[in-house]
Amino acid sequence: MPKPLRVLLIEDSERDAALLKLYLKRGGYDATVERIETAEDMTAKLAGGDWDVIVSDVNLPRFGARAALDVVQASGKKVPVIVVSGEVDPAVIDDLLRAGATQYLLKDQMAEIVAAIEKAMQA
Repeated sequence: MPKPLRVLLIEDSERDAALLKLYLKRGGYDATVERIETAEDMTAKLAGGDWDVIVSDVNLPRFGARAALDVVQASGKKVPVIVVSGEVDPAVIDDLLRAGATQYLLKDQMAEIVAAIEKAMQA
């Protein structure tokens, strides 16, 4: 029986969002994935419900992982944030982890997202 999972997704690529949903389904989850693209949307979603995990792209045109971490901190909620990116910048990774990101994955490592989510939710 699939396990329920509520995911806030900060991503502007439909393809990447579909890929995440596919990996979650294959991983045994019946996932509700809400895609957002602004700090205002995230603030409203955090205030309006409980989320198991946030998956965020590093940079979007109007929003990104660093700003998402600030919104989570301001909300007072304890929701793990997994950051995904198409590139590696050690300084950016270090900054995001220090700011509270639970984990950092490259987009070509998305097959590992289920394990990353499960680890993040246990922390």
